[in-house]
Amino acid sequence: MAQKFGNSRWVQEGFLDNRQDGTVVGRITFAVLGAVEVYLAGNCRGEIAGKVIRFKNSRFADEDLAGHVLGDVEIPQIGDAGIISFDPHPHLVPHPYIEWFSLRKNHYRIELLSEDAWVATESEVAELDAASREIRERLASQYGSSSASINESEWV
Repeated sequence: MAQKFGNSRWVQEGFLDNRQDGTVVGRITFAVLGAVEVYLAGNCRGEIAGKVIRFKNSRFADEDLAGHVLGDVEIPQIGDAGIISFDPHPHLVPHPYIEWFSLRKNHYRIELLSEDAWVATESEVAELDAASREIRERLASQYGSSSASINESEWV
């Protein structure tokens, strides 16, 4: 079952950077958890492939319940990109959809309103460039951890 972060209401804001082919890095701020860094193998799709996106959730709710539900979310988030698109399915109204699978095989997804996400402007990209580079460099070595360490983490 996918963790939808309280139907995405526990997702406050963030950015994802896919300018380096084969990786998506960024930072997502959640209720209770705060800022969580993200390193995913894969790419965004469609009009956001190879770009930086930003989002700010107009439906964000910082609820106490989030602490109970999100307590076992991995920090940082390292894994594989699923569908990351502003138009994820031909039979649905276009909307920002962010899906990934952690190294522990947890399935996560965030769905936002169309007006809550955008392709970053040149000035926003420049502002986020150092953070993206630092996240990519620091977390790259943690991707592809040995299966033994993944299996051990499932026992926690």
